[in-house]
Amino acid sequence: MEKVEVVVVGAGLAGLATAYVLAEAGVEALVVERGDYPGSKNVTGGRLYLEPVRPYLPDLWDAAPFERRVVKERLTMMAPQASITVELNSNNFRKEPAYSFTVLRATFDQWLAEKVGEKGAMVVPGYKVDDLLTENGRVIGIRSSDAEIQANVVVAADGILSFIAEKAGLRQRHDPHNFAIGVKEVIELPEEKIQDRFGLQEGQGAAQLFFGSITDGMMGGGFLYTNRKSLSLGLVIGIHDLMVKQPTVQPHDLMEAFKARPEIQALIAGGNPVEYSAHTIPEGGLRGIPKLVADGIVVVGDAAGLALNQAVTVRGMDMALVSGVLAARAILHAREKNDFSAATLAHYEQALRESFILKDITTFQHMSEILSNPRLFNEYPQIACDLFEQILWIGASPKEKMSSTALHMVRQKFLNPAVLGDLWGMRKV
Repeated sequence: MEKVEVVVVGAGLAGLATAYVLAEAGVEALVVERGDYPGSKNVTGGRLYLEPVRPYLPDLWDAAPFERRVVKERLTMMAPQASITVELNSNNFRKEPAYSFTVLRATFDQWLAEKVGEKGAMVVPGYKVDDLLTENGRVIGIRSSDAEIQANVVVAADGILSFIAEKAGLRQRHDPHNFAIGVKEVIELPEEKIQDRFGLQEGQGAAQLFFGSITDGMMGGGFLYTNRKSLSLGLVIGIHDLMVKQPTVQPHDLMEAFKARPEIQALIAGGNPVEYSAHTIPEGGLRGIPKLVADGIVVVGDAAGLALNQAVTVRGMDMALVSGVLAARAILHAREKNDFSAATLAHYEQALRESFILKDITTFQHMSEILSNPRLFNEYPQIACDLFEQILWIGASPKEKMSSTALHMVRQKFLNPAVLGDLWGMRKV
């Protein structure tokens, strides 16, 4: 039976960040990954916010294979026959150091795995973990069909459904309220077309989020991120809402309807779809976080439910990386004491509470309640579009004052108990 100091299960951002810090400190770390290579099973199409990450991994990013630097933020409210887009174009997004980048994880994760290898850790792809090794209730390693590997600590970095955390008894039965399904296409487009359509210069990128009728009244929304020579376009829909929806709908049908919208058609016209994928996404916030440590094991990244949907921003990759760093630091502390019990590894949980991760998740812990309100997706985008259309429409009749149009809409649509209750509930976020 082989033995290493630390086994990391999963070569995503959280697992690789854990191994990077451990290997840099001289710890013997092994990363095992079920996919053919790091990133091969990751279908995230999105962006990495670097400001929260730099204090923890300051020297890693100069040569990173980013796609585009995000300099434009767009938010689009979509009614069935209309939409409103708000665009923020700020010089603050162009200042150094860069604020955020779009990434393609199949490329990015391979690069990060190479950096981990350069530090001295071993990354083994194509390795499926079947079970944990335990002794007197303590995790002491992993088991596959071919071998057993002992370790002082196992790091569960195996994604949102985390088989490892479940095997360790750290996670209970999954609650569908805490998850969403994301469907995504990567659509190839020439670099120049992307820049022309989004008003960008070379190397600059845009991030656009959508909400409204595109999810048919269910919790969720759409996203679009510009890569160097492609677009990442997709939808996210709450799994519980999909389960109870009558009549039933399929995510791929909603995706096709989303792509058929004229607002989207104008952005993807002439593009060549080269990838279609689906993935489970954490949406539970604070209530979706399992127990994070036990004797001989810690849980990081998506496996720990560390993600945050704030409606206007969606975060996960920054939290994954930093959770890996904090887990590695806790393991180093345990190594110094030669004590890998839950009591010592709990330094990881304390560090999470003191970091932006759990502070932000706690601040926005009621966000899921706000996002579960169907009026946010059906009524309010329609009201906003109607108001703007009435203000901007020039017809044959004399035009009333804009203030009169707005006041009429407020009296008609907003002065009712349901809407006032929604506005009151917004104070929580």
